[in-house]
Amino acid sequence: MQEEKFGKLIREIRKKNHLTQKDLADKYHVTYQAVSKWENGKNLPDITLMKQISDDFNVSIDNLMEGNLEEKKKNKTLLVVIIIISLLLLIGLIILVRKGNDDFDTKTISSMCKDYKISGVIAYNKSKSSIYIPKIEYCGEEKKILYKEINCTLFEKNGDVTKQISSYYYDDKPITIEDFMKNVSFNVDNYLKLCQEFNKNSFYLEIKALDDNDEIYYHTIPLVLDDKCEE
Repeated sequence: MQEEKFGKLIREIRKKNHLTQKDLADKYHVTYQAVSKWENGKNLPDITLMKQISDDFNVSIDNLMEGNLEEKKKNKTLLVVIIIISLLLLIGLIILVRKGNDDFDTKTISSMCKDYKISGVIAYNKSKSSIYIPKIEYCGEEKKILYKEINCTLFEKNGDVTKQISSYYYDDKPITIEDFMKNVSFNVDNYLKLCQEFNKNSFYLEIKALDDNDEIYYHTIPLVLDDKCEE
């Protein structure tokens, strides 16, 4: 999970800079217990602190979340900027705006399809949940085919009932599935459903694409959730 990767990296950063947990806590005006929770993968700092940590230790937001100590690259491509913005939104979702809020837990959501690498989370408490999928990587065989229209839709299915949650539509210049997916993310805030009500395999993505010959590419991508809901 993202919390565990971040925890290992923040511990590494702290030790590399010869700081105690109290030193780090004092630097960011939090308790040393909060730092301990970060390092043990039990919580994340809020989005403001995450940005400050990124700047102070010259580690990009995406590397913080991936547990990678690589320093920031000075010349960022548009793709990197998009990923960083998405991860900032992801962190904001997990923290849910309020600084120091420990009431929300997370479940990871990922792909069961070999052609798509998907990483996301569901943040939830006892009254509601939110879904965020900031990154979808296509690794299939349709990399060179151009499509004039593409629609990617997130669904939830329970029994015979299918619910459309969110959709991303493109109809600009012809584009490959791979390039299209680099710009796709889903941010569903205040999804009025409790964690315990989610079925492990109830979510899926549906992709429909139309090429210049009006041939349709269709793909369904099952998604899987962590089993456990923290009380």
